[in-house]
Amino acid sequence: MTSPAADEPVLSVRDLHKAYGKVTAVKGVSFQVGQGEIVGLVGPNGAGKTTIISIILGILEASAGRVLIEGLDIATRRSRALQGVNFAAANAPLPGNLTVEQNLRIFGMIYGVANLSARIETLLEDFDLIRFRKTKCGVLSSGEQTRVILAKAMINQPRLLLLDEPTASIDPSTARDIRARILAYAGGGHSGVLWTSHNMYEVEEVCDRVLFLSRGAVVLEGDPKTLPADHGARTLEDLFVEVAHEALHEHGAAA
Repeated sequence: MTSPAADEPVLSVRDLHKAYGKVTAVKGVSFQVGQGEIVGLVGPNGAGKTTIISIILGILEASAGRVLIEGLDIATRRSRALQGVNFAAANAPLPGNLTVEQNLRIFGMIYGVANLSARIETLLEDFDLIRFRKTKCGVLSSGEQTRVILAKAMINQPRLLLLDEPTASIDPSTARDIRARILAYAGGGHSGVLWTSHNMYEVEEVCDRVLFLSRGAVVLEGDPKTLPADHGARTLEDLFVEVAHEALHEHGAAA
């Protein structure tokens, strides 16, 4: 992987806040994802990860702060900013009554992909899906569905790829293949990846930087390979558990 290849990051999140009534889900979060960079966004359930991704995707509106995608503010130039974005989550399957090829074609049309048939053939080959092209997605195994979801996320060759637990509930062999493909994609130096996961081994393997979220705020940030030792933890997983326990303790004390 390379460092950011240009002054303009792929993604810039600036002092982001999101409140639901009296409950604040995101509290002043700021970070960037550079070109060629994979950034991990981790934290216990309820830390604010999904809310942040939903704001980046334009599904939710921020209470305050800005999100810039290649310098475009999604609050004022949403459609243009999101043209170069795509998303994959293991818990968000594609329509099960459509075949693999039909799903890729429909999403390719939505994104206005040029030479769509050729792009679909490339993705079917890249993700080992050629034999499933006429198979309805609903009857595929979880690992096969995950490959289709990732192929869909690559259909427009996104400059910003958002991955929410992309390898959850799949076998280690498929997960390894997916990690290798995402590493190669980011390694091209033109796209950035924001990756959420509860698998700290995975985060350490693929991410250039990791952000630890707790109760809506970034509490730690750094290189996942050196961050544990910097904070007296043996492994990244141990550090994750410490952060989660501190958040639980603080929540109990506040209550």
